[in-house]
Amino acid sequence: MSKVIKKKYTEEAHDGYNLRTAMEEASRCLLCEDAPCSKGCPAGTDPGKFIRSIRFRNVKGAAETIRENNILGGVCARVCPYDRLCEEACSRSGIDKPIHIGKLQRFAIEQEKAFGMKTLKAPAKAKAKVACIGSGPASLACAAKLATEGYKVTIFEEFDKAGGVLTYGIVPSRLPQSVVDHDIKMVKNLGVKFEFNTKVGRDITIDEIKKMGFKAIFVGTGLWDAKKVDIKGNDFDGVTTAVEFLKAARTSGGSFDPGKEVIVIGGGDVAMDCAATAKLLGADKVTIVYRRTVEEAPASINELKYVQSMGITIVTKFRPAEIVGKDGKVIGMMFDGTDGYSGLKLKADTVVFAIGQGAEDMSEVAPVKLTEKGTIAANVDKGKTSAAGIFAAGDIVNGGKTVVEAVAQGKAAADSIMDYLKKKEGVK
Repeated sequence: MSKVIKKKYTEEAHDGYNLRTAMEEASRCLLCEDAPCSKGCPAGTDPGKFIRSIRFRNVKGAAETIRENNILGGVCARVCPYDRLCEEACSRSGIDKPIHIGKLQRFAIEQEKAFGMKTLKAPAKAKAKVACIGSGPASLACAAKLATEGYKVTIFEEFDKAGGVLTYGIVPSRLPQSVVDHDIKMVKNLGVKFEFNTKVGRDITIDEIKKMGFKAIFVGTGLWDAKKVDIKGNDFDGVTTAVEFLKAARTSGGSFDPGKEVIVIGGGDVAMDCAATAKLLGADKVTIVYRRTVEEAPASINELKYVQSMGITIVTKFRPAEIVGKDGKVIGMMFDGTDGYSGLKLKADTVVFAIGQGAEDMSEVAPVKLTEKGTIAANVDKGKTSAAGIFAAGDIVNGGKTVVEAVAQGKAAADSIMDYLKKKEGVK
């Protein structure tokens, strides 16, 4: 893990490689013939191939390999759980430690940006029109793959910026907006169009989209209905959700006031992002409270270490019991120990629930079959829904997983869309 220095809210926390350190790290690669690291990447980014390219100073080739397989190469270089995927599969682990694949991927994409490399190009001949709803990871991956095959893609986005959770739901010290913007620029360079401030189901309907000549529709709206624990006091002023908290901070440009004493409920990466956000924006005391043990927390080890390096306390094996308030404003919170005996009482002027997110009412978006949880019932490997010509992938299907899994599923849905259109047009 690279050295962590507490920086400003908008500055990246971890330093990347330069040419010398990237070459040193790439030279540690064993050049495995079967490349188990490549098999460990859900999006098929092929680390084995791009690390070879870096090792032999072919940085442009490395960037091309990454982009051809993962249009969000820059984003995934920061937020991918490498320790549980490609790096865990690295053969070097049996000798000393795995290759830092994420940092090498980051290096290649940073070089792409610095030198203005042209790594992808869409064919000149245009095919059918496809609409994507939402501009999160799954939609961007789906749109990019379709565009590289010549399809005319338009993304309809509810907000005024593209990226979905990448733009509104991750602390900038972990994922700078400039990185998100660069990856989205790669999508735009393929000819993909964006219609912002356009919520499907409110500003435009599926039927209207079809009348505009779109032959297939992809839904990748993500999960934006945040959850709270149903306890006394959860409606006090100062009690919020991770979605609301992170979006307010991201859109403030660093001027958001998180409160002086902040409690974050949860143990995932989103909870870590909320805690880091609060600390970087000036909170005096930030406490993460999680109902299980640290070992059971779904957050990556790097994110756990990061928040701890900032002096953020992590309290485990306590569940929310009651939020205490005065004059309608939160002043503290009480917890019950999972051992059935212990109790905990903390002062707070802000309480953030980072315990997961649900789907908004999808019946207003698309006429497709839904699950009991309100997510879209679709084939995870193919993106097919109950409605012909409508496909879906990402969090709105899998219930909320990683960015790289959303990319993989978005690409798979693009393949299904192309198969559907070819059959519809009678193309073999």
